[in-house]
Amino acid sequence: MLALIAGSGGLPATVAAAQQEPPVICALEGFAPEGLAVDYPFRLEQLGTLLADLQAHGVTEVCFCGAIQRPAVDPAAIDAATMPLVPVLMQAIASGDDGALRAVIGIFEDRGFTVRAAHELAPEILAPEGVLTATWPDDALCEDEKRGRAVLAALAPLDVGQGCVAGAGQIWAIETTGGTDHMLRTLPPAAAKTRALLIKSPKAGQDLRVDMPTVGPETIDAVADAGLAGLVIVAGQTILLSRAETIRRADEAGLVLWSREPD
Repeated sequence: MLALIAGSGGLPATVAAAQQEPPVICALEGFAPEGLAVDYPFRLEQLGTLLADLQAHGVTEVCFCGAIQRPAVDPAAIDAATMPLVPVLMQAIASGDDGALRAVIGIFEDRGFTVRAAHELAPEILAPEGVLTATWPDDALCEDEKRGRAVLAALAPLDVGQGCVAGAGQIWAIETTGGTDHMLRTLPPAAAKTRALLIKSPKAGQDLRVDMPTVGPETIDAVADAGLAGLVIVAGQTILLSRAETIRRADEAGLVLWSREPD
């Protein structure tokens, strides 16, 4: 039996709809998925209890999908079943994104659960290769994409983020703990004057089972609101939600949506 360890957004519902048997839905408090009833709401302080409940329910596989932020932890709320996990959880909270996810995956795998990727359970969510919009990148945008890709590759060992904004040969922003939305909201005003691009790419060595870059209609809206020229993602290594609607919004805004070949 499959359980989704769900976060916010529409991805959990998309993955659930692709299954022949309805999965068990678990959701971290404060990050409920869209369009799904939650069977097991939980707090990080009761993770040990959740693991026991899932095993008692007959769950053998889990899939992490949806967006979450690192929750604040109340030491007084940690229950007895979670107490043995505290050292690992504290290390995870203090780590970068990749380190934190590896620690959480390890907790589930140590309890005997198989971790499945969202795109393994719903392959149609992967972005196809090519320029997906009517507007194509020109030579200047191609050069900015190369520069942005090089910066992300250089930053990958530091476990910082999956995205940056590049325009007119400059890097205007780098995604950090605030995520893509925060990066776009806080761009310098001058970035919009350079026909800059948002470039998203998985980090080298990143575990794509649990942290694949994800874009959708809201991403397009954020790119347009920031005054950028478009978005570059990696084909086969990016989840593209609501594909038709995402492309429609990009075309309506006159943006480039380029799903480039993997390195």
